[in-house]
Amino acid sequence: MAKIAAEARDDFNAKSEPYKQEIEKSLKKEKEILSSMTADRSEAAYRRILLAEEMIYIATIYLTINNLSEELLAVKNTDALNESRKTLYKAVIYLEEIVTNIIDAPYSEYEDALAQIDSMPMDKRFFIVRKLGLAIRMLMDAYGENTKWKWAFVELNGRFAVIAKNLLDIKQASKSYFDPSSPDYDTTVYYIQLVRKLIAQSADQYHQRYEFSTHRLDDMRNALLFISAQRRFCIIFDEKDEAEELKKKGRVLKEKMELDRKKGIAQ
Repeated sequence: MAKIAAEARDDFNAKSEPYKQEIEKSLKKEKEILSSMTADRSEAAYRRILLAEEMIYIATIYLTINNLSEELLAVKNTDALNESRKTLYKAVIYLEEIVTNIIDAPYSEYEDALAQIDSMPMDKRFFIVRKLGLAIRMLMDAYGENTKWKWAFVELNGRFAVIAKNLLDIKQASKSYFDPSSPDYDTTVYYIQLVRKLIAQSADQYHQRYEFSTHRLDDMRNALLFISAQRRFCIIFDEKDEAEELKKKGRVLKEKMELDRKKGIAQ
């Protein structure tokens, strides 16, 4: 049995080596891009897009290494999974540096930040969002339902939802959304539907983390901010009944938060 285990380990090491080399190449590319940004600040936002995409790519390679480990050794490779998670956070941070991490605010508050990538077409933005979302989903599936990182993924998903929302030029998108003749019509409709779904999920997930795990006031405040972001979309699309329901929901959660705080349940 020991010989079989050693052979399996050698097989895993041999087959994972090309992937590790690919990771090293990508990390070298990251350093080169960062170095070029230090020397020349022009188009820094577009270079951060490249950096984010490179991090997503690296994260998926780490997931492939974990898949190899499960296939050849019948165990998860926790080191690869943790590196994938950390690398996806780096992708998130690179994108946040462009479009901010503001959960809920008028478009005017982050319009200048978004102007840095005004030449990026809608389909490219949507592609990046879907690619990052898929990588996060794959990572969560790889960890499994009973992972100790279950509640930590609430933050990762929440920050992803904010990026997806803030990458969207809502001023232009709200026009294309109602114009079937627009070349961006289909992409815009699917993009907005995805963003609204992600925001609603994050509102629920932060509320759940507050109730079932942390009882931290900042978790409930984030839930309220995501609910407010949901309402903002309802207002944009003239969904008055939905906006009123979300307003009521927010008021109920806020009252509960204040009551929990007074009881010493929430901190």
